[in-house]
Amino acid sequence: MLYPLLATLAAYLLGSLSFAVIVSRAMGLSDPRTFGSKNPGATNVLRSGSKPAAIATLLLDGVKGWLPVALVGWYGKPYGLEDGTIALVGLAAFLGHLYPVFFKFVGGKGVATALGVLLGIHWALGLMAIITWLIMAYAFRYSSLASLSAALLAPVYYVLWGGTTWYTETPVLLSICAMGSLLVYRHRENIARLLKGTESRLGKKTQKPG
Repeated sequence: MLYPLLATLAAYLLGSLSFAVIVSRAMGLSDPRTFGSKNPGATNVLRSGSKPAAIATLLLDGVKGWLPVALVGWYGKPYGLEDGTIALVGLAAFLGHLYPVFFKFVGGKGVATALGVLLGIHWALGLMAIITWLIMAYAFRYSSLASLSAALLAPVYYVLWGGTTWYTETPVLLSICAMGSLLVYRHRENIARLLKGTESRLGKKTQKPG
């Protein structure tokens, strides 16, 4: 019981590293929590005008979701860390991003971290979610709509196309559903703007931070 708890705690602490803030500080940019959507994520970092900072944030936010899940999958069995722990560490890393202990529990929406978790569960699951995001983003030019579509379809992909290769146990499915539900909740303002037709499209210029 001790090892699953330690793994879950470590995953949460890793998830609590808000790389949007860390990268922005390291590159001398404005705090992403002070401009645009005020969301500490890659999309808002992009509004600072620095594509390298946004790319670094996106990759690091994804890695912090992928790494704990991958490590448990690779090395966990001798310590009794199996599917239940994979579900826990994935959800813990995601919750760390949403509610980071190092940043007064004010975090981002968790899209990149959730995709990282899905890639950690299995590369094919993560790839299908990423492809869904790309298709929806290209077709409709709404990042929020693309994120919501990927979040809602991820459990469907897991169930329908898992087969015997990477369809594992109920805890993993429940973790994916929990992440999807939280993503929808965190995008509630975006959903309202989508319904009103006032949501910002990808590529649309917004006011840059001072």
